[in-house]
Amino acid sequence: MQIESQMLRRLKLSDLRLLSAVAEWRGMAKAAARLNISQPAVSKAIAAMETTLGVCLFDRNPRGLELTIYGQALLKCAVAVSDELNQGIKQIEHLTDPANGELRIGATEPLVGGVLAAALDELCLRHPRVRFSVTMADFDTLLYHELLERRVDLIVGRVHGSPEETTQAKILFHDQLFVTAGTNNPWSRRKKVRLRDLINEPWTLPPLNTPIGALMTEAFRASGLNVPQAAVTCFSIQMHNSMLATGRFLSMHSGSMIRLNGDRLGVRALPIKLPIRPRPVGIITIKNRTISPVAQLFIAQMQEVAKSIER
Repeated sequence: MQIESQMLRRLKLSDLRLLSAVAEWRGMAKAAARLNISQPAVSKAIAAMETTLGVCLFDRNPRGLELTIYGQALLKCAVAVSDELNQGIKQIEHLTDPANGELRIGATEPLVGGVLAAALDELCLRHPRVRFSVTMADFDTLLYHELLERRVDLIVGRVHGSPEETTQAKILFHDQLFVTAGTNNPWSRRKKVRLRDLINEPWTLPPLNTPIGALMTEAFRASGLNVPQAAVTCFSIQMHNSMLATGRFLSMHSGSMIRLNGDRLGVRALPIKLPIRPRPVGIITIKNRTISPVAQLFIAQMQEVAKSIER
């Protein structure tokens, strides 16, 4: 315990900043130039950290300096410390001016144009000086490359169990999957439709090896059917909606998107009850991380939107 206390006293935030810069630029000279300090000062600080910790933080190779496993462990902590400090500063700024702040959101495409847009629309009306930055990607990219690397503050998406021990999820609502058609499609005027009646129709679907593709596969197989050969395979919902607008294609959409944007997009859910359970949609955050006041406002507004969908 005494040794740990001594190390903490010797390590400074400026040291962690130097470590991050050297790792990013793969060299002490470039890091020194970036930080506007001398190269000997950078070398001395890195050497002092290595002496304090008793390990080598960098290896030299033809591409420059590269973090050792010890350096990687320290850098990961440095990122977390810097992030918590930034969150604290933002929280103080928000407390002095509650109408000001910023939130970085990661979201999957099905939710960007639906629940997320609805929540942000209301928040921007109430708090016009708050700024929201949205990163759209698949769930794994958002989790491992955005949230855990502290590039976003939270994720809005379908909750797939507990993918990481360091994260936690707040469930907002359960989203059902529906077979969809354009409002000008003859099938959208039918009061009774069976899924098997549509197998030979042209479909536009996402790749089946994606999470949403796997869910659609489950829906067909649970109905005793094989997945139809899609005429158009694409991950983009915008592409699917454009194909539905022709009046010839069929697809599948989440109930929340149809509820909030079906009329605007000219998309209608067909009267088919798929034999699969609704999937939970929630907000994923890092455990034990300070939630900023802006994030709390956002979560509360998302819960309001979720209530309207449940109704």
